[in-house]
Amino acid sequence: MARKRKRRPPALLVYLLVRTVLCVLQALPLKVCYRIASFIGWLAYHLDRRHRDVALENLRFAFGSDLTDDDRQRIVRNVYRHFASVIVDMAFIVRKLHERNWRQYISLRGQEDVVRLLLSDRPVILQSGHFGNWEIGGYVFGLFGFRPCSVARTLDNPYLERLLRSFRVRTGQRIIYKKGAFDKVDSILRQGGTIAILNDQDAGSRGLFVEFFGRPASTHKGPALLALQHNAPVVVGYAVRLDDGLRYEMATSAVLDPSDSLEATNPVKHFTQRTAHALERAVRSAPEQYLWLHRRWKHQPTARRQRRPSPEQRRRPAA
Repeated sequence: MARKRKRRPPALLVYLLVRTVLCVLQALPLKVCYRIASFIGWLAYHLDRRHRDVALENLRFAFGSDLTDDDRQRIVRNVYRHFASVIVDMAFIVRKLHERNWRQYISLRGQEDVVRLLLSDRPVILQSGHFGNWEIGGYVFGLFGFRPCSVARTLDNPYLERLLRSFRVRTGQRIIYKKGAFDKVDSILRQGGTIAILNDQDAGSRGLFVEFFGRPASTHKGPALLALQHNAPVVVGYAVRLDDGLRYEMATSAVLDPSDSLEATNPVKHFTQRTAHALERAVRSAPEQYLWLHRRWKHQPTARRQRRPSPEQRRRPAA
């Protein structure tokens, strides 16, 4: 007997609830909103057992005996608190952050090489993961006059999709949706444009397996293929929260030139591994800001099946 699908709340009702929450948050002092976010994070940690267990398992994979059980519990509690606070930040950024006061909210580290690349004629790929506040990166780059084309997945709720899109394009960032995106991305890079992409989610059994925290992780190879095809440097960067005062540090973990991987036996895998290591270094700096709730190591490489010898091969005497 087929399982009955769980009925989801109507999309419009969810949208109205989200808009109401955002309006309430924007009407309150920021410090009060952070206290509310802290409570919501604490509540979600205790109620969301499924994702909490996934996060704890992921931390065991990533850090092994370097973390105690109490350490893992503490980090996961802070993961929930962090992402609840990020929602608060998103509600206030559009009202507070602009081109004349960005230094009050954003500090930059290691951006000199990135700026030089963005001002050059070379195509550039900005790559990150679900770490810190990945939405603010494209927003701030647009504020600075660099308007990347960001590859994103369409939300299931069309009303929330329009709401999120309005935030993303507010400073000039353009959005390319993943379905059928390859040709558009290829064209933009061919013209010397800039692409932004997240590449740290499980890519399924057919993904490219590279090490992430010392364990094989199925990873999309598209960014590496594009970088090698167009000789496009990949900037692995992130925006990490500094405190509860709407403060972020935008930092660069690595600037990787694809030509350095051309001599490798498998250039695509070699380059993908370099980007994975760069993201890992960033995550280690603030593990409580990474989305451990996702099953990053869901798929693992399987051994190739050995072909059964034919009857003729079985009769053939060994050499």
